[in-house]
Amino acid sequence: MSQIPTVSVDAVPDPLPEELSVLDVREDVEWEHGHIEGAVHIPMNDLPERLDEVGGGQTLVVCKVGGRSGQVTAWLAEQGYNVVNLDGGMLDWASAGRPMVSETGQPPRVV
Repeated sequence: MSQIPTVSVDAVPDPLPEELSVLDVREDVEWEHGHIEGAVHIPMNDLPERLDEVGGGQTLVVCKVGGRSGQVTAWLAEQGYNVVNLDGGMLDWASAGRPMVSETGQPPRVV
């Protein structure tokens, strides 16, 4: 197995560059409570059917802690996508005080 391209939150530019897209592979309830603004939400299990929604440029793949996004990053890289996994996932993103939005009407949080 090849090395999964991975980046820690402190190495991700703030604000995110225009050309970088974010793919959030968490489940719906996780997404609703807090996510990165502008991210594309495709739960991991839905990805094969929704592959056309993944952008062609560089994509940062996120989940809660980095496990699911690591699997997705490895799989997408095999398909020829320019992807990198966020090590520590949304928990590290939130801990670093990076901006998030919520769909619940409550302050965003990672669940």
